[in-house]
Amino acid sequence: MTPRYDEVLGPLREAYDAGAARRDSLDKQPWKLAERQAFGQRLAPGSRLLEIGAGTGQDSVYFHEAGLAVVAADLSAAMVERCRAKGLKAHVMDFLRLDFPAGSFDAVYAMNCLLHVPNHDLPAVLAAVRAIVRPGGLFFIGVYGGDESAEGPIDGDEHVPPRFFSWRTNEQLLGFATGARFDVLDFHPVDVGGHWFQSLTLRRPDSH
Repeated sequence: MTPRYDEVLGPLREAYDAGAARRDSLDKQPWKLAERQAFGQRLAPGSRLLEIGAGTGQDSVYFHEAGLAVVAADLSAAMVERCRAKGLKAHVMDFLRLDFPAGSFDAVYAMNCLLHVPNHDLPAVLAAVRAIVRPGGLFFIGVYGGDESAEGPIDGDEHVPPRFFSWRTNEQLLGFATGARFDVLDFHPVDVGGHWFQSLTLRRPDSH
């Protein structure tokens, strides 16, 4: 039976709370830096950006230093503490409970976090994000993909307890995005050695 998002939240919080210090010390791979930079270049100076699944805030700091008005959110209180220690506005929130007014942000950035959402609940998460992005605003999704759909923990996960993952084909991911009423501005896979990363930039259509 496929787990639901609320069922995987507790183990995810425990895993990321315990791993916050180690993750804060890791360097980012060059391809991640390139993806981050490319998305930032799409945004006007002063744009309001929400990073969901912000972790320890390394990407949020980058966007802040690039002149954006940044808010970070993560389900892990330990991660959020590290965001705040970097001077960021940060909140403990999960993806289904993004407590912001409608249309609050010009853009949302989600790097390697939506792969923790079961397929059953991904449409609701995408709808929650869409609600807080202004019409015309952008949404970056970056996740690892798979040749076929699979859900569950991975063998040898360095986090304790092992984390839940949902691996989606390119077609699946694009189908979820268009089903959530986003326009696809860019999609490309990135070969990261043995598997690939799915880079997806979406736009919420303007209201008519």
